[in-house]
Amino acid sequence: MSALFDLFGFLAVLLHGLDLVAQSVLVGSVAFALFVAAPLELPARSQTRGRRIVRFAAIATLITTGMATLVSALALRVSLDLGMREIVGATFVVAGVAKAAAAATIACLVRALTRSRTVRVVSVVACSVVLGAALTDTHAIARIDGSVALTLATIAHMLGAALWLGGLPCFWWALRDVDPAAAMALGRRFSLVAAFGVALIVAGAVVFAIFYIGSIDGVYGTAYGAMATTKGVLLAILLALGCANFLATHGIGTRMPILRTLRFVEVEMGIGVAVLMAAASITAATPSVDVVADRVTLAQIAHRVRPEAPRLTSPPPGMLSAPAAAHDGGRNAQDRAWSEYNHHWAGLLVVLMGIAALAQRTGHAPFARHWPLLFLLLALFLLVRADPEVWPLGPLGPIESLRDPEVAQHRLFVVMIVAFALFEWRVRTGRIESPALVRVFPLVTAAGATLLLTHSHAVGDVKEQLLIEMTHLPIAVLGIVAGWSRWLEVAAPRAEGRWAAWVWPSAFVLIGLLLLDYREA
Repeated sequence: MSALFDLFGFLAVLLHGLDLVAQSVLVGSVAFALFVAAPLELPARSQTRGRRIVRFAAIATLITTGMATLVSALALRVSLDLGMREIVGATFVVAGVAKAAAAATIACLVRALTRSRTVRVVSVVACSVVLGAALTDTHAIARIDGSVALTLATIAHMLGAALWLGGLPCFWWALRDVDPAAAMALGRRFSLVAAFGVALIVAGAVVFAIFYIGSIDGVYGTAYGAMATTKGVLLAILLALGCANFLATHGIGTRMPILRTLRFVEVEMGIGVAVLMAAASITAATPSVDVVADRVTLAQIAHRVRPEAPRLTSPPPGMLSAPAAAHDGGRNAQDRAWSEYNHHWAGLLVVLMGIAALAQRTGHAPFARHWPLLFLLLALFLLVRADPEVWPLGPLGPIESLRDPEVAQHRLFVVMIVAFALFEWRVRTGRIESPALVRVFPLVTAAGATLLLTHSHAVGDVKEQLLIEMTHLPIAVLGIVAGWSRWLEVAAPRAEGRWAAWVWPSAFVLIGLLLLDYREA
């Protein structure tokens, strides 16, 4: 039963993150159409593409909202054994139906979005319903103290994300269809809208920090604080990219570098998805102010991150505790040694990959171009060692084991790692030259790191789980940096690629070093 609840929890966070992405693009693309595209009278092709993005985002919101509501309803039915009548009347179901109906309304009216004043008003009202319904998935609704301030801050936070991050796809498409002079005007107008969105995000974050975190030890001592810090780091990276585009669109230089701006917008969109997935994970965490007894101290963190020699020997599988006992907090010393051994050998392989990629970058080690094949060794290692209770080391079948969300995530990571190996090795050896296919490696890297933001460990000890997550969150950030810096290298080998080609292998080395220092005691 606990594994089933974990599965519901993982699906809930994943679907909530996808729903945040869809709703942000929906509201942001409607705002772009009304406040950027229409006043500037963009070319018909750009406006048509913008309407397609609105429709696609509306349909995506309809689907993700429906799936998220269904998963929550199933979890409620299983946990409380409620009837359908009680579940249908639940607040989250009513809100889900309202949100889906608002998204469907926008999808139906999108063709007349910029031509009819009535349609514009209805679309704005529908977007307001979408954001209002989304409030039911936030901490603000459940709070008693400061509920008004938290509700306003949450709406501001979601609206700001929509205006900035949600408007990026429309901005990217529109920028491709205009000349440099029009691009300058387009960039300036959108940057003002995005800047207003950033202001709303920051204002909401300040309120969250006061009411949800409350103190310095609430930042480093709780899961909520750790996730909020991770989200803040990703937002800082986004702001740096946005600032570069802001300066470009406001006349810094003789002309607006359109291609460079397009590349940076692509990276902004990718990291923006990671920020929204992190936001979904934060929603699933208990606010720091509500965690008193299980906070991690600085001394415990310092003890855990103190460098030690990696563990390169492993206990036999027969000495490990049963999965159910480990899940409930009954992990023994052999369990911890097994996990540390896995992380340390994986770290060693990742360090070797990063060093080999740096060697290839120097141009003095042509043999190093085969470094992606090390991913196959990593995939095989994880397939065998990540879950000892699963075949081939344990009695649990490979299909049956997928009911456990942690096992399912590990298997998904293995598939993604194999994709790393096959595609990037073919790219490095010249077997693949397609501009689309060479982007597989950075996309899979960034996607895997983003998914790591939603990854949870089945550990009964709350403090121990937090200490483990504090190790994995920096790895997720470095993986996102590695993926999107590799994207820049592929997209512009003679521009950003000159420095990005050194960034992502260095990020790999840092990831490997973090894994080598991973400990559970």
